[in-house]
This record gives sequence, structure tokens and C-alpha cells, in this order.
Amino acid sequence: MSESWIVGINPVEGALSNDAERVREVLVENGQRNARVLELAERAKTLRIPVYHRPREQLDKVAGEARHQGVVARYEAPPMADEGDLPELIEQAGPDALVLVLDGVTDPHNLGACLRSAAAAKVTAVVVPKDRAVGLTPVVRRASAGGADRVPLVAATNLARALRTLKDAGVWITGLAGETETSIYDIDLKGPVALVLGSEGEGMRRLTRDTCDFLARIPMPGTMESLNVSVATGVVLFEALRQRSAKR
Repeated sequence: MSESWIVGINPVEGALSNDAERVREVLVENGQRNARVLELAERAKTLRIPVYHRPREQLDKVAGEARHQGVVARYEAPPMADEGDLPELIEQAGPDALVLVLDGVTDPHNLGACLRSAAAAKVTAVVVPKDRAVGLTPVVRRASAGGADRVPLVAATNLARALRTLKDAGVWITGLAGETETSIYDIDLKGPVALVLGSEGEGMRRLTRDTCDFLARIPMPGTMESLNVSVATGVVLFEALRQRSAKR
């Protein structure tokens, strides 16, 4: 177990709604009048979680770069899942398994936004490398707007091995690559599927790319060569959902 700070109204609300037993205390800025912050404080008290009113400087210190909006929570994070947990997650999800794989996303705002989209799309799991990627920092949690508490995050020691584990579990893997001719809209994304997106600058690493079953791109008729990884994540996840809803 490791302790961290959850920062901001939506992340604290998500923790109280989805994982309250791991919230150890809530700090509220002195003189706070925001109705949502006060509501969170009352909910925490109802859940028998200690609530303390503290100077803004103390919240600034624990929040770091994240904007706290007058409320933070000390959280005892469970151990992150690893690639060994993937078969069980896939089995539980059944034929609708949908996995998001992020190969080396280092910007915390991007990872947070990807987790938010993943939670909205009811993704089975998000897989990230244990190294060469940002972890679940307060900024990530803040950017995820509570999504970090709603979708399993798997830290893979070896990403290529994790992809092979997914394959062995019956998952077809599609990686996004801008130079390929195949459109994401021409790929069958129904059934157990994993979607792989690379880092902000370099894209997928070669070994990750070579492990994919298919490569596809998001068609862009405009003058831009690529999309932000969090935007691309939203596009491909909801294309998968569109195809799945169309088959029913």
C-alpha cells in the first residue's frame, strides 16, 4: 500500500463514491464557501472520515502542481495490478472486453484525460508500462475527473509480454500508426479488443508495434499530421463502442 493525495472536487468526489474505505482524511481550505466542497466535507463526515480545516498554504503544499479547488484527501492506494491480472480481467469482461494500452505516455494531463475517456467508455483495463511512463500522480487524478478510480490500471513490467498475455486470452490487438493506409473505421473492433496508442512524441515503440495484430490510423483530411494522444484515445474508444452498439 502507498499513500497519496487526491486533489480537487471531482477526484475527491470520485474517491468518496467509489473507494471511500481507502480515504484516510479530507482537508478543506479555511473559509471555504464552495457548495460542492462543503457537501464533500459533510459526506466524508457521514462516512466517518476525519475532516480538517486547514490554511490554503497547507493544501497548496500537498497538491503540488495540481489545482486543489479548496479540497484534498489523503488516500491509501491499493497496489496497482500487473500483467498477471489481465487474464482474469478479460475473463470477467467476456466478449465485450475492451482494453486500452498506452505505450509510454509521460504527460500527466494526457494520462488523466485518457483515464477519463476510458472510464466513460467502460474500458476493461488500461495498461501502461511500469517504467518510462507517468504514474498515478495528483495531477493525473485531477485531470481524470474521477476516472482514475473507475477503471483498473495495470502497470506492466514488460509491455510486449503483456500484449502477448492479452493475445493468449483471446484479445485482438490494434495499434494506432499514422503512416499505415488502413483506417480505424475499416478495422473490426467488436469482440475482445485492445487498442494501443504510443507516446506523445515518439509513438509506439518498435517491439510494441511488432506485437500488434493490426495497425490503423485515424483519417485526418486537414493539415495536421497527428492528434494529441488523449484526443486520439477518445476517437478510437468510441469508434469501438459505436461498432459494438451497431451489432446489437
